[in-house]
Amino acid sequence: MTIAVLDLATETAKLLAELGVDASRYHGGTLSVTSPVTGKEIGKLREHSVSETKAAIEAAHRAFLEWRAVPAPKRGELVRLLGEELRASKAALGRLVSIEVGKITSEGLGEVQEMIDICDFAVGLSRQLYGLTIATERSEHRMMESWHPLGVIGIISAFNFPVAVWSWNAALAMVCGNSTVWKPSEKTPLTALAVQALFEKALKRFVAEGGTAPANLSTLIIGGREVGEVLVDHPKIPLVSATGSTAMGRAVGPRLSQRFARAILELGGNNAAIVCPSADLDLTLRGVAFSAMGTAGQRCTTLRRLFVHESVYDQLVPRLQKAYGSVTIGNPLETGTLVGPLIDGQAFKNMQAALGEAKSAGGTVTGGDRVETGSTEAFYVRPALVEMPDQTGPVEHETFAPILYVMKYSDFDEVLALHNAVPQGLSSSIFTNDMREAETFVSARGSDCGIANVNLGPSGAEIGGAFGGEKETGGGRESGSDAWKAYMRRSTNTINYGRTLPLAQGVKFDVE
Repeated sequence: MTIAVLDLATETAKLLAELGVDASRYHGGTLSVTSPVTGKEIGKLREHSVSETKAAIEAAHRAFLEWRAVPAPKRGELVRLLGEELRASKAALGRLVSIEVGKITSEGLGEVQEMIDICDFAVGLSRQLYGLTIATERSEHRMMESWHPLGVIGIISAFNFPVAVWSWNAALAMVCGNSTVWKPSEKTPLTALAVQALFEKALKRFVAEGGTAPANLSTLIIGGREVGEVLVDHPKIPLVSATGSTAMGRAVGPRLSQRFARAILELGGNNAAIVCPSADLDLTLRGVAFSAMGTAGQRCTTLRRLFVHESVYDQLVPRLQKAYGSVTIGNPLETGTLVGPLIDGQAFKNMQAALGEAKSAGGTVTGGDRVETGSTEAFYVRPALVEMPDQTGPVEHETFAPILYVMKYSDFDEVLALHNAVPQGLSSSIFTNDMREAETFVSARGSDCGIANVNLGPSGAEIGGAFGGEKETGGGRESGSDAWKAYMRRSTNTINYGRTLPLAQGVKFDVE
């Protein structure tokens, strides 16, 4: 396979200009950005210093003090306008995602659609920030809970979903009355520049149409670990939402807890699926293939472990091997490609190391080899299917690459225990037409993950559900359902509208 000579730097510049980014933002800096499609440089950004980051947080705090006073439905109007800008620029931004991350075209566009969807969700939410009225034991009293804006929200995002994760946090944070400071991955800052430009365009429209909004409501910080640490340690950031590795979470979590700040941690996932005797194997094949190979295995929800019942193992696994051998690997910008490149050479090294461990543990590997493209700087691989004798070695760890470990099982209770016997707990699925197996899997004694699906794979999620996982995945929740509560502070209010002062629990304290 040969990747045609592509001038992605020129195309990237055109896309950024179309999206409203000034050329000075991605020329002349020290942070080199390469496209995994070719391995070539497509931009060079200036990084922010620690002092600039601290100043940006102070400015964001001043913006919060103003924004919190704007009624929530008015705040929702700004997010509605952001959704409109994203709709108008979906093709350009989706293309930029594909260039910078290496996603196939439909996945790049799909990521922008997630942003549009969460904006729609947040607009409706802006009129539904409900508090409860609570029964009180005292007559002529009313007790209720109120929800108030929290402050500056720090967002640290990863390369694999460079813009969607920002929107999950920012859209909710803004309708909840907060400002945001965003540090994207150093591997994917160009898409962040584009999103910031679209937000600023929406903000100008909002003000022009009579809305009230401060400057610095959304701030973008470009840099590495040093500026990320400023976000984590700054006393005026009460919540940090961080997406990345478990190792990153182990560093971030204790530092936030030390100053009693909140954390939304979206960390590693070692996601599994169980294929039962009654499974629809045609449906299972499609579900497994996308979940294991989509985004070249670089999703936190990627399927990495597959347990197949012994009665259907010999029917399903050869079909999977055939699919792995025939899947179209290549330039993600071309129609028909299903698997694009790994993000960089380190990802390729990690994949080969894991496959070496698997072979040493008795695994049989199909695929996993590098697909030559004529470039030494781009890393395309054939997805690997590894038949393992049991769950051991690399099977117990997440490798951010397209490796699917396949194991045979015979007993349902035993496979449930194996499914849960890894440190991570993000996403999971079961393929079955047996009601008891399906209901057990989503019950308290079933999957211990934050996401548990029946008859679809673990990869991907709709914005309506709260996204996140348990154990070493971090325990945080983003996106839909009641995840908005993480971005607000709760206040319990009791109002005495009578002329006496009864105390709770019948306490008597009479004074003259």
